[in-house]
Amino acid sequence: MRFVTSLTLAMATLALAAPTYPELSDEAAPRNLDAVSEYFNLLARKVQISKATLYIPQCDLSKAKMPIAPEPLPPVSEGLWLKHVAVGRGSQNYTCDAGNATAVPQGAGAVASLFNVSCIAAAYPDLLTLVPKVSMQFNLSTEPLQPAPAGRHIRLGPSNAAFGGDHFFHDGKTPFFHLQEDGRRIGDAYCGLNSSTPAPADAAVGQGGERAVPWLKLLAKEPSTDDIREVYRLTTVGGTAPKSCADMPESFQVQYAAVYWFYAGPAPPEEEEIVA
Repeated sequence: MRFVTSLTLAMATLALAAPTYPELSDEAAPRNLDAVSEYFNLLARKVQISKATLYIPQCDLSKAKMPIAPEPLPPVSEGLWLKHVAVGRGSQNYTCDAGNATAVPQGAGAVASLFNVSCIAAAYPDLLTLVPKVSMQFNLSTEPLQPAPAGRHIRLGPSNAAFGGDHFFHDGKTPFFHLQEDGRRIGDAYCGLNSSTPAPADAAVGQGGERAVPWLKLLAKEPSTDDIREVYRLTTVGGTAPKSCADMPESFQVQYAAVYWFYAGPAPPEEEEIVA
């Protein structure tokens, strides 16, 4: 898909003009101007390069490449292709034995809104690495997000990425992703964990200094739709619980952000039953 005008110029214009999620206010202001400045400085350099070279980027997902962790996750299975890339912004949820200060917090799923960054992943991978980090500098909205057309103006500040679905845990233990674009469903994925690896040591921290949650490879299972087979959670920011339940309530949330990569393809062949 070719753009009539430069993707970079369009991003720069929209980032300044369009409503964002959340809208900036005294309650939802950037917490770290250095991170925001880093993002806009890189964006400005890309605008200058685009003007000077007349380069028109393409939203070609076949050119997008996932980052690799220091301890790499298993590769994408043969025969799959990249279908969608989204930034998730929300919270990792935990429970605690409030009467036991030495107890370790237990994971209780996650809830996040998803924002479409497929074209950024294809054209500007260096810019994509900053989107989760800079989005963490903006507080979460207290209002539920709505799909288009009701939510057509919902954007992830300050990248202008459009709202494109939800992530939560189905039945309390199954990661679920609902993906949409302009109000059109593009896939539902019910997943199970395949592999986990620590986030890089220099990964960005959360608003309270929380370490980044691990990078993951998930495998889709029934009743997933639209040929989604594998999901990677990468470029994580924040989300890690404290080491103990000391002074913690019975349930709490830790804000996080991450980039999710969705791969589609034919269903794997069923294994033939071996008859003795």
